[in-house]
Amino acid sequence: MNQQPSTNYKLFMLLLGSKAPARNVEQHDFFFGIATSLKELIPEIKAFWPEAGKSLHIDGWREVNSVDGYGISITEKIEQQAEQENKLFFINLGGYKGTDLVEQHYTLLSVHPDQGTATQEAKKTIFFKTNSIANGNRANAHVDDKYGIDVDEIYRIEDILAPHQKAKFQINITPNANPPEDEVHLGYFKLDKILKGE
Repeated sequence: MNQQPSTNYKLFMLLLGSKAPARNVEQHDFFFGIATSLKELIPEIKAFWPEAGKSLHIDGWREVNSVDGYGISITEKIEQQAEQENKLFFINLGGYKGTDLVEQHYTLLSVHPDQGTATQEAKKTIFFKTNSIANGNRANAHVDDKYGIDVDEIYRIEDILAPHQKAKFQINITPNANPPEDEVHLGYFKLDKILKGE
């Protein structure tokens, strides 16, 4: 596969939070972007969730370098670039515990050739296997300590990037037998402090 020389571009996965106007509790969403640094992504983050206003912040982030035994790298696209067999998917599993008025979530990144395979593999996770309600019942079943679990959302990462990033960048997926685990940064990260390098 033809690709440009290696760059410093990275794929970032961010958990955004906001106490948006007229909301009673903090809202959350996931954001994916390509940049050389977290600081460089701030304008993209604000454009992604403009109604969040000044309350917009990052609750956690990850530089995506390895998933499911594959190395993840970013290069600029070139013409006549062959499509890769495997794709990188973002999967959001959601469900309901019979006694709690809240939806439980479990998110993961996964490498597979297609959405159907990615969905089937997601249903093999411990979250799905140990929390699903027996007999195919879902949220309307009231079984203590059991959940109705389903795949809420599944996306190819390329499909949820900003259009200009989708046009410019290629996500490269290469086998890597012993990739180091990605570091996950958790906390309350204010956008203005990131801009200032604090």
